[in-house]
Amino acid sequence: MAGLITLSSKERPKFSVQKLLLVVGLVGLIWAPFFIYPIFVMKVLCFALFACAFNLLLGYAGLLSFGHATFFGGAAYFTAHAVKEWGLPPEIGILIGVAGASLLGLVMGFVAIRRQGIYFAMITLALSYMFYFFCLQAAFTHGEDGIQSVPRGYLFGVLDLNNSFNMYYFVLAVFLIGVLVIWRFINSPFGMILKSIRENEQRAISLGYSVARYKLGAFVMSAALAGLAGAVKALVFQFATLTDVAWQMSGEVILMTLLGGIGTLIGPIFGAGFVATLENYLATSEFPVTIITGIVFMVCVLLFRRGIVGEFYASRLGRKLGFEYRR
Repeated sequence: MAGLITLSSKERPKFSVQKLLLVVGLVGLIWAPFFIYPIFVMKVLCFALFACAFNLLLGYAGLLSFGHATFFGGAAYFTAHAVKEWGLPPEIGILIGVAGASLLGLVMGFVAIRRQGIYFAMITLALSYMFYFFCLQAAFTHGEDGIQSVPRGYLFGVLDLNNSFNMYYFVLAVFLIGVLVIWRFINSPFGMILKSIRENEQRAISLGYSVARYKLGAFVMSAALAGLAGAVKALVFQFATLTDVAWQMSGEVILMTLLGGIGTLIGPIFGAGFVATLENYLATSEFPVTIITGIVFMVCVLLFRRGIVGEFYASRLGRKLGFEYRR
């Protein structure tokens, strides 16, 4: 299991490479819609937040979930229904989506954390399938048609989200807030205990920690953030369909996280951008998207076992820049 990425305490560079990269990344994101199709960048940001939420559970709690599409797609349905059918403003619709995803995470986590390893993964997959068929049969989801033509509305009654640039900067703000919440969570005492549970659960139990409570807390937090990504995605594309809750969506977020680097904050963001760009490019070509994506995944697993970002941090160049990769 991949560990944390930290700056070496023995010899820190005079300037922080991480801060420099952060500033460059923020400037790039601010100017991105002027050079790249805004909808595509918003898609990348939504999936990047989704991957970061999944990585919070896998990379820092050591729990592999095969059912995270439940929270992503569930929130998309809840938000789309609240905004379109109930006529609620987008901010309230997003809150409803996040609340619904959190409730689903609480129920699913309460059942799943009773098992470990592959049994935990299979339980999440089974529960995800149950929710998929619920969405297929439920009246408010409109079955295979999904919820179409979801209005974006006005944020706080002022900002018109039908404007692509307004919508983009709103999505960017949500993405940055979500990543900041994840960063604060993993660097809090709760996050430190979570990492100790990942490394040695029996020792954490012997020290008196309620392992089940911490796992459930991480599961609900991950579900809420995945729901935030799904809720925003429903407004960006103005629809919610069965694709959002299908097991393939859970597999896709696992792929993004593994490609970028488990247990790193930047890795899932890079992985989401890489996969989304690859799919967008291949969509206009004659190559089968799933086959090419599978080949890329196998190559990365064989050559970059820590993920692309993880391998960079563990490389000589990464260590020279002051990064340290710990397993």
